[in-house]
Amino acid sequence: MSAGDPVVLLVEDEPQMRRFLRASLSARPFQLIEATSVAEATLLATSHNPELILLDLGLPDGDGIELTRTLRNWSRVPIIVISARGREADKVEALDAGADDYLTKPFGLAELLARMRVALRHAREAAPGAAEPVITVGPLTIDLDRREVTRGGALVRLTPIEFRILAFLARHAGRIVTHGQMLKEVWGGVAAEPHHVRVHMADLRKKLEDDPARPKLLVTELGVGYRLRE
Repeated sequence: MSAGDPVVLLVEDEPQMRRFLRASLSARPFQLIEATSVAEATLLATSHNPELILLDLGLPDGDGIELTRTLRNWSRVPIIVISARGREADKVEALDAGADDYLTKPFGLAELLARMRVALRHAREAAPGAAEPVITVGPLTIDLDRREVTRGGALVRLTPIEFRILAFLARHAGRIVTHGQMLKEVWGGVAAEPHHVRVHMADLRKKLEDDPARPKLLVTELGVGYRLRE
């Protein structure tokens, strides 16, 4: 660990989980700070400016979803929820509140570290002054600045709405995007229903997947939304 390592705020009141993550992350290039309550997390988030937050939802003095909404009033710091709540409704609520990703306990360390790397990379790419990235996912290359998509080097012609959907997923590649987030971003939250998303996703898969019936890139998170798998 060095002074230049990303500061990670762990918000977790379960001692065993804190010990596990402390031991796991201390051996990697992170500076870990810990909070066990909403009040302590709010104080540390404002005083230490973490670059990533790992957040449990069930805290002794409040709920992590409300904390997420509060943080989103003033901060775009990536938030990865780590919770025993596995219901689809909980995932959707947390993601719509502003969380960037959601892992259900128990989870594998390798998966958590991969999600952390994705979240930190996206935060750097979204920093003021950063150019729109060119994202490569399997055979796809998505040039967000030139608004071009190629598959295996061949240009793929997308409709404007298909490109907006793919661009939104690409900007959040590796993370879950909910139906509500998609409707708000692509359609402005009006004059559209979730089935519109499903129709356009089916069309995108026909153009971008080897086997649209068994997608490997544009995957469905049942009951929650979609993910562009990296």
